[in-house]
Amino acid sequence: MGLTEDRAVACVLAPASYAFPVSRFLVLPMTSSCASIDLAVIGGSGLYNFPGLEDASRQRVDTPYGEASGDVVQGDFAGLRIAFLARHGESHSLPPHRVNYRANLWALHSLGAHRVVGVNAVGGIRGDLGPRVIVVPDQLIDYTHGRYTSYCDVEGAEVRHIDFSEPYTESLRRQLLAAACTAGVEVIDGGCYGVMQGPRLETRAEIARMKRDGCDLVGMTGMPEAALARELGLEYACLALVANYAAGCGDETEISIEEIFAHLAAVTAEVPRILAAMPQS
Repeated sequence: MGLTEDRAVACVLAPASYAFPVSRFLVLPMTSSCASIDLAVIGGSGLYNFPGLEDASRQRVDTPYGEASGDVVQGDFAGLRIAFLARHGESHSLPPHRVNYRANLWALHSLGAHRVVGVNAVGGIRGDLGPRVIVVPDQLIDYTHGRYTSYCDVEGAEVRHIDFSEPYTESLRRQLLAAACTAGVEVIDGGCYGVMQGPRLETRAEIARMKRDGCDLVGMTGMPEAALARELGLEYACLALVANYAAGCGDETEISIEEIFAHLAAVTAEVPRILAAMPQS
C-alpha cells in the first residue's frame, strides 16, 4: 500500500474564528478541507505506525512551533477516519524531553481533529498494574521540567488559565472504556499518571515519593501533551500501556529494556482492537 504525500500549513486567523478568547497576535491553526477526522491517535513507544489503515496518505504539517515529530498519516480504519502521529518519530529518534508537543497537537488540530487519544508506555506503581495491563487514567501529576508547556509563550498572546482539575476529557475516557468492553479487551478504569522527565528510568526513591504522592503509574510523555490539548479545546484521553513494574514495585531487581519492549509489543497489539470499536465523531 503506497502513501501519497501532501503538505498542510498554518495561517493567521482573527480571534472570532477560535473557540476561546485569544490575542490577535497569536498564530492559529488552519482547519484542513480534507475528509473529516474521526479520531487522532498519538502513538508512543512501540507504536510507530497504525496497522490496518486503508487508503492511507501522509502529510507534513508546518506549524508556528517548528516541526512535528513526523508526518501525520491519515487513513480509514473500521469505519473511522484516523489521523496517526508517532510521538517519538517513526524510528524512535526523539527522547521524551525533546518531543515537540506543541507542534504535534497543533498539527493534528490544524487538520481538523477534535478527539485525540494519546497512547503512552508506562510503568506500574500500584500492585495490580503489572506488565501488559492497559489503563485509562483519570488524573496526572507533572514532575517534568524545561519543556514548552503552553501556547501562551507566543509573544503578545493572552495568558489563559485553563481549568485542568480533570486533565482528561471524561466523555472520551468513557468511549474508550466502552470500546474496550465491546472489543473484549480488559482495561482498568482510572488511576493517577505521574509524568517524569526521562529518558532515564526512575530511582527507587523517586518511585517511593510518587507512590506517597498518590501516583499509580509512571511515564515520561503524558505532559505537557494533555494540557496543550486542553488549551486548543481538543477532547483528549490516554491509553496507558504498562510495560514494566516501576523501580522497587515488582519482583525484578533490575528492569531490562528488552523485557520492556517485549511486554510493549504484546500489549500494543490490543490498541487497534479497542479503537476499532470507537464511535464516529
